[in-house]
Amino acid sequence: MVRHYKFNVVMKNSTKLCSTKPIVTVNGQFPGPTLVAREDDTVLVKVVNHVKYNLSIHWHGIRQLRTGWADGPAYITQCPIQPGQNFVYNFTITGQRGTLLWHAHILWLRATVHGAIVILPKRGVPYPFPTPHKEKVILLGEWWKSDVEAVINEATKSGVAPNVSDAHTINGHPGPVSACSSLASPFMDAPIAVDNVTATATLHYSGTLASITTTLTVPPAKNATAVATSFTNALRSLNSIKYPARVPLKIDHSLFFTIGLGINPCATCKNGSRVVADINNVTFVMPKIALLQAHVFNISGVFTDDFPANPPTPFNYTGTQPTNFQTENGTKLYRLGYNNTTGEENCRSD
Repeated sequence: MVRHYKFNVVMKNSTKLCSTKPIVTVNGQFPGPTLVAREDDTVLVKVVNHVKYNLSIHWHGIRQLRTGWADGPAYITQCPIQPGQNFVYNFTITGQRGTLLWHAHILWLRATVHGAIVILPKRGVPYPFPTPHKEKVILLGEWWKSDVEAVINEATKSGVAPNVSDAHTINGHPGPVSACSSLASPFMDAPIAVDNVTATATLHYSGTLASITTTLTVPPAKNATAVATSFTNALRSLNSIKYPARVPLKIDHSLFFTIGLGINPCATCKNGSRVVADINNVTFVMPKIALLQAHVFNISGVFTDDFPANPPTPFNYTGTQPTNFQTENGTKLYRLGYNNTTGEENCRSD
């Protein structure tokens, strides 16, 4: 079956936390519309850009099997959709079911341009778990009172980290707040700036008595690492006879990625330096030609293929940090052969 969607990217005023601002939306909705399809469906999404920003849409988690042009990251698999232009994303959902996410993949537009992807099983095929009585999509996000593009532009200009959000949201809402603020706090195990305004919401089950008072659970401390670890450790794949977890037994490339923050010199920035992100000590430089385009048409000078498979300087990634935080800038790729299998380890070292 072919599913057709049309995403009109437009501006719309939104009021939250006692203030109103124009935001970029899809079809005037925040969060955007839910894309619903079944396994093996082909999905066509026509995106029409009516705003002043360049834009692209990424289908987060969708396996783009020979449809790399439809993946969506701007300047990676495609040039962005310019104002007044449109682009049709065409991909087939293969071997997947569940709930994923779509979002803008350029600048900080993803703060308001995002939505859910619900992939149903094939017709006649049951869920890999007891069929739910009802389904509800829950999207967790963040909200800035300021224009998000102004936030990231100021951070880029000054060289310091961008301002933290003013609230967390559930399906676009910060929840019941007092004086436009909240008392809850997200989990955090690293000394970084984060807002303490966390949304709360109540899930009401039909058939319950309206007179019953809702009791809010006291959340754990924001640095309760043991609680967070216990929760994530309980997550497992189905790995049943019907739904086996086919782990590759042969690895063609063994990769070890460390993800962290660095500090690079910047003559025009505040304090003469700029905070940057890096993987294996490489800070990505955005190209002006899409990487996939450069690869397919053999355009030289756009990227190099010397991205390190391992950290260039090993250290205790969860202990004492290096004294030199400077990174290497570059548009570097790691080449894989078609159908190669990789074994990956990831470690955050900020």
